[in-house]
Amino acid sequence: MKSIYKILENKISDALNKCHYEVDNVVVNEGNLKELGDYQFNGIMPLAKVYHKNPVDIANDVVNVLKEDKFFKDVNVAGPGFINLKICDDALIEFTNIDDYTYPKKDKLIFLDYGGANVAKSLHVGHLRSVNIGEALKRLCEFLGYKTISDTHLGDWGRPLGLVILELSKRYPDWPFFKENYDNEEFKAPITNSLLEEIYPYASDRAKEDENYLKEAQEMTKRLQNKEKGIYALWKQIMAVSKEDIKKNYDRLNASFDLYKGEMDAEGVVPELLNYLDRLNIVYESEGAKVIDVSKEDDKLEIPPMLLIKSDGGILYSTTELATIYDRVKNYHPDEIWYIADKRQTLHFTQVFRASVKAHISPNTNLVFAGFGTMNGKDGKPFKTRDGGVMNLSTLLDEVKAECLKRLNANVLDTKEETRDDIAEKIAISTIKYADLLPVRETDYNFDLDKFCDLDGKTGPFILYSTIRMKSLLNKAKENNLEYNEIKVIANEYDRNVILTLNNLDKILMSAFNSKSLNDITDYLYKLTTCYNRFYTENIILKEEDKDKQTSWLYLTKIVYEVNMLLLNILAINVPKKM
Repeated sequence: MKSIYKILENKISDALNKCHYEVDNVVVNEGNLKELGDYQFNGIMPLAKVYHKNPVDIANDVVNVLKEDKFFKDVNVAGPGFINLKICDDALIEFTNIDDYTYPKKDKLIFLDYGGANVAKSLHVGHLRSVNIGEALKRLCEFLGYKTISDTHLGDWGRPLGLVILELSKRYPDWPFFKENYDNEEFKAPITNSLLEEIYPYASDRAKEDENYLKEAQEMTKRLQNKEKGIYALWKQIMAVSKEDIKKNYDRLNASFDLYKGEMDAEGVVPELLNYLDRLNIVYESEGAKVIDVSKEDDKLEIPPMLLIKSDGGILYSTTELATIYDRVKNYHPDEIWYIADKRQTLHFTQVFRASVKAHISPNTNLVFAGFGTMNGKDGKPFKTRDGGVMNLSTLLDEVKAECLKRLNANVLDTKEETRDDIAEKIAISTIKYADLLPVRETDYNFDLDKFCDLDGKTGPFILYSTIRMKSLLNKAKENNLEYNEIKVIANEYDRNVILTLNNLDKILMSAFNSKSLNDITDYLYKLTTCYNRFYTENIILKEEDKDKQTSWLYLTKIVYEVNMLLLNILAINVPKKM
């Protein structure tokens, strides 16, 4: 990937060396005041302290060297020693014409854990951010040249499944799964996702009120975890039905996974993990339970020991989480494992990561927790249905799609390639994803359907509409046999601003990767698209008589269109042909 920042940083580094100033790291930023410069270097102040000189004098030394470089149109000093850089048009054109938007392949594997769907329960709005952020980060990693493995890590084990199976046993006692000597492997239970959606909340509520029912659920959970033949066979059928529904919702969000493993897979690793931990002598007993101390002397908040085995012998989510790391490191050897989950799980991951390090389970694997804030309703309160319940994810998708269909231009008709329904679906997903990825990852945000469906402002529909318009312009140019293969001239401030914005791409992508947050990309998409729209409004491209200008503007449109498509693909947003 081409990077104008690397070019500028190398030029400043060379100038500093010529002036006999040593700097470990030169960082150039976008200029704050475009009338002073396109870019700015603010690293003179630290040098002034080292060399005991006036920072303005040091800056002037460096500027005098840079002024000899024809790459620059103007170099000047502002304030206490800020160096402003304005690139000459010819250099800017030459750099922008370089068609290099790829990154070299890297010998590094990043394992991403996101999604976190629970089997036998509907995906709800609380699952949205993990899927959207995780899928976009996976695509970003792949674009940057990293190898990835993605796993949704299903919640497929434990009491929720025990509750479901218990209630099924009470409603359908004649099913062969519940017989002492299960031997009817051909029997397919008439289980549907709607049945599971009804059963789990019923069973969960009843267990809160009926102590005997809760005890029965606990016993059923043990039978499942012991893989009792009939119960385990029923569990596999529940898994098949539930996983199919989960995949349908993931498909709508353009999310896919290499692995659909879950807590059950980790359960099989637990005995090996426990034997390993026992040999290390880091597990001790506390009130009948087995724990690992994960506190540190410099902790500002108390970090309690990680509970490994309960006093009744049961294992916990933290145990299977640690077993999952053990299994992933052993079988996949990842360089990093990223967990994308609600930031309210910070303590959980802190304990598990520290236990992993203490036990030398992941000595060569960097464990990263990318916690995110919650999505709330328009009123700032938890997103609910009209009757106060937690909204299913499919319900949210359908409601947004209905609103997008209502706003869709009446002139857009069904075609063989794309129906109005298909278009509304793509716009709806763009609406949800762009809104979800717009805030900084750790912050909460309010989902306002009217606001985020609007064609104006920082919205998915705005980005889609503008991108489609770029494609339409290029199609019309093709129909008129207009050729364009390079930028030849910079005609005005509008095309220059588009070019400068385009050349921030590498820095934006690296910032998103380092922060594990997509807000840099969503902000950049809006900035680039808005900048292009101003340029489009000010220039009548297809009727321009100056062929150098027309060629330049069409080629510039092509680049912006391709960058938009690239970034929308990273965000897992599909673009319809019309809107």
